[in-house]
Amino acid sequence: MGRVTERRRVIRIRDGAISARADTLVAEEPLEIRLNGKPLAITMRTPGDDFALAAGFLVSEGVLGRADELANIVYCAGATEDGVNTYNVVDVKLAPGVPVPDITLERNVYTTSSCGLCGKASLDAVRTTARWPVGDDENNPVRIDPETLAALPDRLRSAQRVFDRTGGLHAAALFTPDGRLLDVREDVGRHNAVDKLIGRALQQGLLPLSGAVLLVSGRASFELAQKAVMAGIPVLAAVSAPSSLAVDLAAETGLTLVGFLRGASMNVYAGEHRLALRTAAGGT
Repeated sequence: MGRVTERRRVIRIRDGAISARADTLVAEEPLEIRLNGKPLAITMRTPGDDFALAAGFLVSEGVLGRADELANIVYCAGATEDGVNTYNVVDVKLAPGVPVPDITLERNVYTTSSCGLCGKASLDAVRTTARWPVGDDENNPVRIDPETLAALPDRLRSAQRVFDRTGGLHAAALFTPDGRLLDVREDVGRHNAVDKLIGRALQQGLLPLSGAVLLVSGRASFELAQKAVMAGIPVLAAVSAPSSLAVDLAAETGLTLVGFLRGASMNVYAGEHRLALRTAAGGT
């Protein structure tokens, strides 16, 4: 298993003073995900929680939705350098009877931003493939106070152990609507951090995450909104901006999307019915 952090020599300049020292960096290595022995995807990730990362990725792809659909995940023994396993290739084996998606050299799945599909096709694909439509809770929606939501970034930051040593990691966390931390994962890729969360939930038989709030440390892209919808998460909050397609997806699916969550300030882009707002919002 690769290390989460590594040490490198740096030259530090502070107020004109020059010194040499060792610096702690977050590790970044490729992970190849295979499905029933066939290559499916490669992602750059921080080593750790690799099986959860692979499982979460397949939830986002619509391949997995329940723990019993997953037979097992193993590191491929053939991925070696000088006879030493690199632990950079995992093989996901589906349970008997679980449909295997068509895997081609040019992947045509809907989830990646590089898939070449237009915005409407991407939205339609997520809406029609999601197993647990997050907009189906209109009569009994998750409710969260803005004050509770505003406190979550500090709670996330205090749980980022590797970030404290490196300053170079994204994070994603799951909270209850009353602000209790359920799980937190870190990774060089924010999408990987979310996949690790969702994959762990799949392995524990917790999907759909219909009572959870997902918080990410960066911006809210279409890909992250899509991962939330595919896992049945009704609320996605980000400390930075959402993309236009993420907002479109939230509006299409009923996802509550909050951006620029900083201090007591936030922007609610969709699904405001889940926030316990004390006064009516006006303007456009």
